[in-house]
This record gives sequence, C-alpha cells and structure tokens, in this order.
Amino acid sequence: MKIAIVGAGIGGLTLALMLHRQGVQSDIYEAVPEVREIGVGITLLPHAIRELAQLGLLPQLEADGIENLESVFFNRFGQFIYREARGRHAGYDVPEIGVHRGKLHRALYQAAIERLGPARLHLDHRFAAVEQDETGATMLFRTSQGEARAPVRADVVIACDGVNSAVRRQFYPDEQLAFGGINTWRGVSIHPPILTGRSYMRIGSVETGKLVIYPIADNIDGKGNQLINWTGEIRQAGAAMNDWNKPGKIEDFIGLYQDWRFDWLDVPALLRASQEILEYPMVDKDPVPRWTFGRVTFLGDAAHPMYPRGSNGSAQAIVDAKTLSGLLANTTDAPAALKAYEDLRLQPTAKVVETNRTVPPDFIIIKVDELSGDKPFRHIDDLISQDELRRMSDEYKRIAGFALDAPAPKVS
Repeated sequence: MKIAIVGAGIGGLTLALMLHRQGVQSDIYEAVPEVREIGVGITLLPHAIRELAQLGLLPQLEADGIENLESVFFNRFGQFIYREARGRHAGYDVPEIGVHRGKLHRALYQAAIERLGPARLHLDHRFAAVEQDETGATMLFRTSQGEARAPVRADVVIACDGVNSAVRRQFYPDEQLAFGGINTWRGVSIHPPILTGRSYMRIGSVETGKLVIYPIADNIDGKGNQLINWTGEIRQAGAAMNDWNKPGKIEDFIGLYQDWRFDWLDVPALLRASQEILEYPMVDKDPVPRWTFGRVTFLGDAAHPMYPRGSNGSAQAIVDAKTLSGLLANTTDAPAALKAYEDLRLQPTAKVVETNRTVPPDFIIIKVDELSGDKPFRHIDDLISQDELRRMSDEYKRIAGFALDAPAPKVS
C-alpha cells in the first residue's frame, strides 16, 4: 500500500513513525523548503507520552523538557484555588512533560529521517489538489515559488497539514475559522524556577485576563534559571482577530497584567523578560460530518481544529495516528480502513472541540470568579470544596481521554 502523508508536523511525523514501526512505509510531503525549530512551549499529556514512548522517544523528550509535578490554579489576585498532581506523580505509568515545541518536532523529524530514510521526506511540496479514481489518488503539488511538480500517485492520502489544511479546503471550500473574540500572546522567558520549578500554573480567566505558565527547560543559562513558557488570553467583544504572521507587541496586552505582582511571582517582570512575543487568535472550526472521502482522510488539526486548551491538540493528533496506523497496518482495503478510523475518532474529538470551548480545565477559575464576584476571598473553602473542583478537573480528563483509568485507544 502506497501511503502519502501531507504535512510534516507533529501528527504527520507521528503517523509515519507508527506506520514504520508496524512494517508499513509512507512518504511525507511538506510545504516548507526547510524544517526549523519554531514555536514556543507545549505540554505532552500522558496519553500522548504513552504513544511517543512506544516509538522510543521518551528519553529524548525527558532530556529536552521538564516533567510536571503538579498543576495549580489561582485567581487573578494570586490566590490559591486548586492543586493536583500530574503524570507519574498522579499515578500514571508515564510522565507529563513540558517541552519546547521545536524540540519535540526536531525529535520526531530526526527519527523519521533515520527510520524512514531521507528519500521519503519531500520538502517544498505545497499541496494543490487531489484527484481520485477506482485504483488510487493523484496529488498535485507546487514549489514555494509556484512551479508545478510531477504528479504523485498513492493508494491513500492523509491530510496532516494543520488548521488551515489545503487538503480539507478542497472538500470544504466555504468553511471559515470560528473566532469568538479571544486573542492570545505567547512567549518564553529566562526566569528563576516558580513554585516547585515543576509546576504548571493557570492564573485568572479569559474574561478578565488569563495566563498559563510552565517551565520547558532547566538551568538554561548555567545559573539555575529555567526557560518559562507563558500564554496570555483575553476575550474582548468586537475584537479583531490577531495576525499569525506578525510578532506580538507587549504594549498590546501588558495592561491586563500590570498589577499582577504576587508574593510568589512578579507577572509583568516575567512577561517583559521575553525576547520574542508571538500573537495568535484563539480559533477552531465547527466539527464536520465526515473526514473521509474515498481514499482521502484528515488527521489532527486538519480533522478537528480545537482551542489550544488543556494541552489537547497535539495529544488528539497522536491518538489519531495511533488509531489510523493500526487500521492501515492490518488491511488491504484502504478506503474501508479510513472509514473505520473516522467512525472511531470523529465523535470523540468533536466532543473535545466543544468542551474546549465551553468547559476547559480553567473553567475551575471561571466558576470560582463567579462565586466570589471576581473579588479576593478569605479562603477557597468558603466558596467551593476541593472535592467539587477535583470532580470538574476529572471530568475534563475523561472527555479528553486521559483519565487515570482510561482504556487504550481503539484501533479496530
């Protein structure tokens, strides 16, 4: 079976490596002429780490990143709301790791080069169209300069080309990104360890200004400082959508956090220490009724673009790859395997998309702000019990597929 993967991101590379592990070869077609380490931080949840460990990548990721000890929630006044252990410390058989996205991508890309061979990774291939007949699919590509490349023939085409998927656009030409007025800014700062030095922190809510902060590299300067990833969010009625293609400016959002100076963290100082700031809109797409069209299907953000909340976008792409690779490795009927994959993954991921919109992990803080009237409180127990907060947190894990007792992903 000749399998073509469009996109050499996290989902596409993971799929290729999982197929290779089961003795199935694939070719990857990537739009950019050169693969570089870009982006900021990413958190790899246990259900993602478990699959990457099967590929032999866990030692590299542990060396490149930081294992999370705990997740801690605070209101915008710096008051403690809730704490829970994470990864191995919560009883999972694998860790939860914060790492630079570029380091994760590099580990996957290098593994693909070594295991598949460099001839199977085709850079500077911008997808233009796909045509199908009874025996296969023909893909058309162009270079970054717009020149046509020779057509590529395959039995299966898997779109792993992200939220703005060119493959998906062929089947849903009128589809638009869903933007609800939430913009984000992201950066990394060199800073002394915060709290335990292994803490994943959520502060405030998207209604009045929210921050997610966690370390992604230890002793970055030989002086004990860490590389700290941070993301700021705010919902603003009538706000224009941030531009992916330009750097962010601190003056556009620092006012939200100017007074956030707690006895455990000076937030403005952390944000101002970032040498580069990226801005993004908080976007997703409404779930669609189907991903599979004959010999073509979607995976990861091309299939189910979701808000980057709960660290779940990459995890769901990796679970997609696990499911699809298992089906393709055990069949000679490619279209049937693609349809079976859709049947297994479409509805669960649609539920995650909806949950990330309405009751993401930081809904805990929104609920507490509602109970307190968005004012400082004497003690969290005056408002809500830790048991109730734990129930809310566990419900998100259940929907996202990484509850402690969650079964392994189905592959048939």
